[in-house]
Amino acid sequence: MESNQNNASFNTHGKQDQEKLNFVIKKVHKKLLYFLLILFIFSFLDRINIGFVGKQLSADLGLTALSFGLANTIFYIFYICFGMPSNLALRKLGTRIWIGFIIIVWGVASSCTAFATDEKSLYIIRAIVGIAEAGFMPGMLLYLTQWFPSSHRSRANAIFMLAMPFTAMFGSVVTGFILNMHDFQGLSGWQWVFLLEGLPCIILGFIVFAKLPNTPKDAKWLNEDEKNILINALEKEQTNEKSKSTVKSSSFSFINSSVIRCALVYFCIVTTCGMINIWVPQIVSTALPNASTVMTGIVVAIPHLVTIFALFFLCSHSDKKQERYWHTFIPMLLGGIGWLMAAYLQIGSLQLIGLCLACMAGFSTMGIFWAFADESLDNSAKFLGIAFINAVGNSATIVSSFLIGFLKDLTQSFATGMLYGSTLMFIGAVIMLSFALKRNQQRKNLENGIYIND
Repeated sequence: MESNQNNASFNTHGKQDQEKLNFVIKKVHKKLLYFLLILFIFSFLDRINIGFVGKQLSADLGLTALSFGLANTIFYIFYICFGMPSNLALRKLGTRIWIGFIIIVWGVASSCTAFATDEKSLYIIRAIVGIAEAGFMPGMLLYLTQWFPSSHRSRANAIFMLAMPFTAMFGSVVTGFILNMHDFQGLSGWQWVFLLEGLPCIILGFIVFAKLPNTPKDAKWLNEDEKNILINALEKEQTNEKSKSTVKSSSFSFINSSVIRCALVYFCIVTTCGMINIWVPQIVSTALPNASTVMTGIVVAIPHLVTIFALFFLCSHSDKKQERYWHTFIPMLLGGIGWLMAAYLQIGSLQLIGLCLACMAGFSTMGIFWAFADESLDNSAKFLGIAFINAVGNSATIVSSFLIGFLKDLTQSFATGMLYGSTLMFIGAVIMLSFALKRNQQRKNLENGIYIND
């Protein structure tokens, strides 16, 4: 009887603690996460708006499909090279100072894209934007781990990653309207796009300087009890992770097989996301040659609208089940099928469904993937590990920007490029399947008292 009473008391106490933590997490969502979402929206917009203005920009500057792809390649070369150094600077200077600084820099540089006069000036400006943006996403992913326990992290990542489909969806429509400002005050439509979409970043950068807390201890909008609840939950999780890492291995290798496979999976995911952002606007405009820029923007937005709903459902379900492997594998498999549909089916509605599947697979898996990758990294390796995976993954955009531009010039079609995207989604799905099978084997080994180091 006494034992049952103790168990009931323990369960009640645990439930109350969880309710308190959930309340604090909701407050962090309201006060912090939605602001980070806004930052990422403008970051992502400055990264992809060159895809929306591709036709006008190429016509004014005399760019071929290959040289246009090279402009994106240059951005990602510098983005990749400066990812890890940027995270080290963030570690030294703090999130508030470093993130605020790089946001202002890329806002200024992106606005200056409006005044590019030829290929060389465009390449230089895109390089500067790439350097500035390099530290934002890996820095924010690391920052989120300092605010959200793993039980809430996939959903938090999903809300943060919502910036990508949201920006691509509404950004395409907004940019379509801005492009209609062609010749206003003597500027082309694409010049107005870079000016009007780059300047808000400068304002946001100064807001970050003034308002962003480095850690939960610095949050003025949390009272002491709320700070303690959140900090205790995070510290308890870190203690458990350290305990597990001690059991698994006496020393942690920064680059091991799991990190490499994570990087390869992310490479496959980013390939699809990059193709959606950079090339789908041109794929749609080629398929609908008589459509207005606004109508083209609306059609481009449809896959992203589908993705927003899929992203929330998949990430919430992943957190609820505390399962990451199959929630990544199945969408990637569907994404590979989607690219094949878009490339080879001649019925417009089926091609659009294919693009919806590919878009859903690329963007909706990101939140789950980063929750999975974070759980796979030792605490001591997260600063460089996250940046490393992000850098390797984003090198996919370098490859796809160059390769798809080359294939388009060679074949006068985007079909071969979409076949490339399909192949990588299938490869990524196979790697995630290997993770799932290995985890199942590890569970069986642990049940039998056997552990094999990675």
